[in-house]
Amino acid sequence: MTAVETKGLTKRFGPKTAVDGLNLRIGEGEFYALLGVNGAGKTTTLRMLTALTAPTAGEARILGHDCAAEGKAVRSLIGISPQETAAAENLTVEENLSFMADIRSLTGERRASVLDGLRKSFSLDGVWRSRVKTLSGGWKRRLSVAMALVGEPKVLFLDEPTLGMDVLARRELWRVLESLRGRMTVVMTTHYMEEAEALSDRIGIMAAGRLAAEGTLPELEKLTGQSGLENVFVSLAGNSAGDLKYTGTGGGDNA
Repeated sequence: MTAVETKGLTKRFGPKTAVDGLNLRIGEGEFYALLGVNGAGKTTTLRMLTALTAPTAGEARILGHDCAAEGKAVRSLIGISPQETAAAENLTVEENLSFMADIRSLTGERRASVLDGLRKSFSLDGVWRSRVKTLSGGWKRRLSVAMALVGEPKVLFLDEPTLGMDVLARRELWRVLESLRGRMTVVMTTHYMEEAEALSDRIGIMAAGRLAAEGTLPELEKLTGQSGLENVFVSLAGNSAGDLKYTGTGGGDNA
């Protein structure tokens, strides 16, 4: 089944077109990395897919639900870790996660199991009762991802999940994200090429609001004649969107 699908998805802000006729198809259980330079349209795309902003034209669907018309249903199926941490600065780590459990209507044994599982998975014991405002940027990012998982979402959206983390903290979060493979659909934006290469099943590269190309890394390397994701990215992001297009066999169907 298709977990995330867009058809002609477009977002304009006055005369500026941030996302221009985007067509995506991401399968259930797939880990998909959406890459692009600043201003390419990645975050705007995620905001439409998470029912935070309505498209100007086209449509976006999560597990068959229209993001614009069925926002409540969509929000019940997804988790979001935005670029800016969603945690309340004056609350502790435990209180932030408990607040999310309240929002998700988790009670009883299920609530206890979910919170305990996140505490262990994200190694939060040492900061469990610390106020968020006292944490480093890396710990805040880790908490933000944990909060997005409280509701056990079917689709998880991560906007720059390891921004501000040191190398060791980043690798630890990779371990957690890798454990989600196949259990839920993950859509991630990142500027770290090695992160996309290590975690994703398929990669989409946006340029000027359009999908320049998508596919597995070997498919993108074949398309561009480049070796390594960083070289592939430079080749594609440096071209006008549409100059190079490729859709791999892993679930997409962009023309």
